[in-house]
Amino acid sequence: MLRVSIAGQDRFAECLALRLEVFVEEQEVPIEEEEDGLDVESTHFLAVDGDAIVGTARLRIVDGEGKAERVAVRAAGRRGGVGRALMRALESEASRVGARTMCLNAQVSAIPFYEALGYLAHGPEFDDAGIPHRAMQRDLTATAGC
Repeated sequence: MLRVSIAGQDRFAECLALRLEVFVEEQEVPIEEEEDGLDVESTHFLAVDGDAIVGTARLRIVDGEGKAERVAVRAAGRRGGVGRALMRALESEASRVGARTMCLNAQVSAIPFYEALGYLAHGPEFDDAGIPHRAMQRDLTATAGC
């Protein structure tokens, strides 16, 4: 059963290990770009399926806005709802602390995933660690109409 929860300091190493696996090893992001010094001011999340860690993400609140970062899902867990569960957990926590919007910089290949969650792309495409990205944002206060 998939569970997403805030990772305490005692579990941060597991978050980092998964990020290194996905970003540095799989996507060949330079480690100096992965380790950006912002982890200390972030809330980290772990997605666990049974006993296996399958995903991680971090949330920062910047100028009152939630910022989803370092969203990483182990290859075997992709397309199984892990990313969706992580994003909903980040959104819930951002809302809880008063954020009205959520933003992220999405890899271009992941834009359809985020669009399905209600995010809208804006601005031009840009390079981040050699991977094309676009900024995206979602209103956390909007409710679905009838």
